[in-house]
Amino acid sequence: MGQARPPQTEVPHLPDIFDEVAEDLRAERAAQMWRRFATPVIGALVLVIAGVAGWQGWQWYEGRQRDAAATAFLAAHRAAEAEGADLPAITGRFEGLAPQAPAGYRTIALLRAAALKAETGDRAAALALYDRVAADTSIDPLYRDLASLMWVLRSIDSGDPAVLAARIAPLARPDQPWSASARELAALVALRAGQPAEARRTLEALAADVTAPRAIRDRAQRIAAGIAG
Repeated sequence: MGQARPPQTEVPHLPDIFDEVAEDLRAERAAQMWRRFATPVIGALVLVIAGVAGWQGWQWYEGRQRDAAATAFLAAHRAAEAEGADLPAITGRFEGLAPQAPAGYRTIALLRAAALKAETGDRAAALALYDRVAADTSIDPLYRDLASLMWVLRSIDSGDPAVLAARIAPLARPDQPWSASARELAALVALRAGQPAEARRTLEALAADVTAPRAIRDRAQRIAAGIAG
């Protein structure tokens, strides 16, 4: 809703009443759009982004098959993917691997541990781990930015939209490696904040960006059409 109006001593004009009704309808429509699109988009982003750690671990494994950290990481990663996996226990394995692992493995082990904590409902601990990675200046900026992106993703349902928007904005710049996913998240944050027009503009620009991955462009186009419809 807009800013509170000062007290008036006369009955508002009819156009003012209609403006208030229209504003309420826009807010309700934004809420409906959020409920409709947030879950599939978040699910898609989790699948794409969470796979980065596994892929990176495999690349290291191929190059260093005898490396103990590679073996331990891949074993924990495969265990986490197995049906009926004990995720809290495997989370502990990743956290235990981090302190003695080389820098690259330490980072991806912490990211996997954070993802598993979020999956098992320990959201606060997951966010703390993402913050830890994002704040560590010794870590490659690619992974620090990924941690910030995941922090926003895991906070999007309950976090303060203003805080989320401020944190995702630097990642959404065109020269950033996670720009497409960050812009999609920025649109969802705007939608949740009751700003459907802003969300639609962001999504339409993303859908038209030929440098963005096709899956993200197609999803952005569908969501923008849903907001407009």
